Amino acid sequence: MTGYSREKFTHWTGQGDSCDTREIVLERSGKGVKRDAACKAVSGTWVSVYDGIAVTDAGKLDIDHMVPLANAWRSGAGAWTAERRKEFANDLTRPQLLAVSAATNRSKGDQGPDEWQPPAKGYWCTYATAWTNVKSTYQLTVTEGEKKKLTEMLETCS
Repeated sequence: MTGYSREKFTHWTGQGDSCDTREIVLERSGKGVKRDAACKAVSGTWVSVYDGIAVTDAGKLDIDHMVPLANAWRSGAGAWTAERRKEFANDLTRPQLLAVSAATNRSKGDQGPDEWQPPAKGYWCTYATAWTNVKSTYQLTVTEGEKKKLTEMLETCS
C-alpha cells in the first residue's frame, strides 16, 4: 500500500447538468428517482443488491466501487496515471459502481471476494462476473485467494 491514498482516485466527477458520478449511479440504480436543481436525488426507491435492503433515502446509500480503490492500487493501479485512476473511480460503463446500503459497503471496505462476499448469496454470480470483468478490463492482477473464491461464486451461476 506504499503511496496509496484514496485522494489519488479523483471520484464523483462532473457528468454534466450539475450531476456528478454519484448522482448518475443513484438515478440509474433507483426507481422513480426525482432530483432537485442541483441534481441531488431527493426521492426514489432503491434496493441494495448486496443485501436486498430497500431504501427510500439516498443519503443512506453508498456508491460502492465493485473493485475497491485500495484493492485496485494493490493490484496494479499504483502504476497508473492520475487520469486512468480518475477514469476507474468514475466508470459508468462497466459494472464498477453500485448503489448499496451504507452498512454493507462499509463492512466490505477494501476487501476482495476472498475476504468478503455479498450477504445475498443470490447475487454471488453477478458479483463474481462483475469483479472479473472490471479486473480484466483494467488489467489488474488477481490473487490466488480471489481466484479461488471467484470460482466458487461463479459456480452459483445457473
